[in-house]
Amino acid sequence: MDIHIGITEENRKAIAEGLSALLSDSYMLYLKTHNYHWNVTGPHFHSLHQMFEEQYTELATAIDEIAERIRALGEFAPGTFMAYSKMAKVKEEEGVPEALEMVRNLLEANEQVISTARAALPACEEGDDEASLDLLTQRLQVHSKTAWMLRSIVS
Repeated sequence: MDIHIGITEENRKAIAEGLSALLSDSYMLYLKTHNYHWNVTGPHFHSLHQMFEEQYTELATAIDEIAERIRALGEFAPGTFMAYSKMAKVKEEEGVPEALEMVRNLLEANEQVISTARAALPACEEGDDEASLDLLTQRLQVHSKTAWMLRSIVS
C-alpha cells in the first residue's frame, strides 16, 4: 500500500536507515547495561545496580519507540541480534569488567549512541520529518544526561 505522509520514499528510506543504526546501537547498549546490572559487584554495588536498572528500563521503551517510528515510515525495523551486531557501533566485550570499568564502558557506549543519533539528523531535516527529528532530539537529551552522570562517577 502506498504511504502518503508527506515524505518521499527516498527520504523515508534514508531516515529509516539512520533510525535503524540508532536502534541497533540502542539495543546493544540495552544488552550491555542489563548485563552490568546483573553482574556488578563491589562497594558501589547498590547504587550502580539501581542506576543500571533505570537506564536499561528507559532503553527498553526507547527501542520500541525507534522501531515503531521505522515502521511508521513504511520500512521494516531490524529485529535480530545478527542484524544489530552487524550494524551497531556499540560492541560487546568479553568477561565481566570491574564496576568502574562498567561505568566507563557505558559512558563510551552512550557517547556512541549520541554520535549515531546525530548522524541521523540530516536525513530527517532533508525529508522534513519532524516526528523523527523529535525522537532523535529526545534520545540526544537522554543519552547526553546519562553520559554526564556516568562521567561524573569516573571523573
